[in-house]
Amino acid sequence: MLLIPEIVDLPEEDAGRLLDRAEELARLGLVVESFGPGAVAVRETPALLGQVDAAALVRDLAAEIAEWDRATGLAERLDHVAATMACHGSVRAGRRLRVEEMDALLREMEATPASGQCNHGRPTFVELKLADIERLFGRR
Repeated sequence: MLLIPEIVDLPEEDAGRLLDRAEELARLGLVVESFGPGAVAVRETPALLGQVDAAALVRDLAAEIAEWDRATGLAERLDHVAATMACHGSVRAGRRLRVEEMDALLREMEATPASGQCNHGRPTFVELKLADIERLFGRR
């Protein structure tokens, strides 16, 4: 997303750890290259994040790698943006689904981890047993 690369100064160890994961980060849309000792050039940022403070993002990731030896923060941010867009889009679309679409969606939800709630924590479905329904209608 960047047109002109942004140069970020870091401690040499942080820059090295970040560059060791450059391939992993590039798959997520963050392209970094060495720019001398203790500096990286940020060539691209994930478009899904929109306007982003590239230096802050790189520093956050470098700190995460130094502390936890992982760089999942970027993937988590991208997942959050995508989940929010999907949730908002589905709520606001107002389109009626055909029975086949509803059935396919339910089958996909059954196979999707954590599909019982949206990313905001709201339930996406509620399971009612026959006894629950009977109790609601005063039949038991």
